[in-house]
Amino acid sequence: MRMLARAAPSSPVKSQWPRLQMRAYSSNPRSQSSARSNTRLAVFTTLSTVAAAAAAAYWSQGPVISEVECEASKTGPSKPSKTAMDDQKRKLEGLTEDSPMRLRMEEFVKRIQIEITSELEKVDGQAKFKIDQWTRAEGGDGISMVLQDGKVFEKAGVGVSVVYGMLPPAAVAQMRAEHPNISDSKDPLPFFATGISCVVHPHNPNAPTVHFNYRYFELGSKDGDEPVSWWFGGGCDLTPTILYEEDAVHFHKVIKEACDQHDPRYYKDFKKWCDDYFYIAHRGERRGIGGIFFDDLDDKSADELFAFVQTCGKAFVEQYVPIMEKRKNMPFTEQDKRWQQLRRGRYVEFNLVYDRGTKFGLLTPGARIESILMTMPLTARWEYMHEPDLQVHGKLMDVLHTPKDWIPL
Repeated sequence: MRMLARAAPSSPVKSQWPRLQMRAYSSNPRSQSSARSNTRLAVFTTLSTVAAAAAAAYWSQGPVISEVECEASKTGPSKPSKTAMDDQKRKLEGLTEDSPMRLRMEEFVKRIQIEITSELEKVDGQAKFKIDQWTRAEGGDGISMVLQDGKVFEKAGVGVSVVYGMLPPAAVAQMRAEHPNISDSKDPLPFFATGISCVVHPHNPNAPTVHFNYRYFELGSKDGDEPVSWWFGGGCDLTPTILYEEDAVHFHKVIKEACDQHDPRYYKDFKKWCDDYFYIAHRGERRGIGGIFFDDLDDKSADELFAFVQTCGKAFVEQYVPIMEKRKNMPFTEQDKRWQQLRRGRYVEFNLVYDRGTKFGLLTPGARIESILMTMPLTARWEYMHEPDLQVHGKLMDVLHTPKDWIPL
């Protein structure tokens, strides 16, 4: 459930990204109801015949699916909210373009989870994903798919979560700073969050780790089905152990083309946000070589932003698979492998110390800890006072200290 959090750039570099600029994508004064309704774009995607057939073909192979339990709520027995129960009925009846955005987003992330895991299994050529399906007493469910000790991938995790719950007044008050349309409340308010998160750690140090997540959040009212506030968030980033500039260019080029289909501002602004967010302050370096990152995105209609998120999510295979095919069988040395383990240590540090998504997931009642931490590598290394060999890794370290524009902006 890591993908469900709202996030902001880390404080040491926040001054480089002024508050006003951050909020440029979530200051839309339009009412939430009009944002959802009037524009009926042709981008709506429910399970088409082709997609349904592909999903049916995957599940017909008989993958082993484990039913697992989430952590029990510490506040006592819980039951699904009225919204959760109504949504279950809607799904059984079938989705339409008038279905709530939360259900359309849920359908999308569950569908691309199958598409992406199928492609990753092809790249690995040996291992299969372990599939855990879990439910929450408070409402919602999730599917965690993890491949471990494959031929190509040491670990690959692709998780989907759907969460209904109640947000305490203190958390509601925090959100009002980003979304002034949320009224002051002394009572908990219902919330919904769904998204997909993926992290891939290859065996070969020449092949980069990759991460992406795309998510949707809405805050409900006490007595109605219409959300009080909603937004999209997400992004993708590449974390190489050994820097190949053509890989960085390819990764950024594909996601820029995806962004440009929807708004010429998006790639430039969201790349900057990504470089600032994935900053390991206590190391003075970025986690990787960036991509895009955005949060609290509600500057257009929900349908338009849903189309943008879909385009980004569908771009992942093109972003990453060609790089993997090029690098997965390259020779490497023991020193290369040791360097990979050290860089993975930095990856873990960021996720546990700074990542808002991990913190949000760990603090969510009824969370499944295994799903939250599935993005961690199987192996990593920490050496006291390690100094990198700059003759070998100087170009990478330069980029981690000072982000680079890989393609013309």
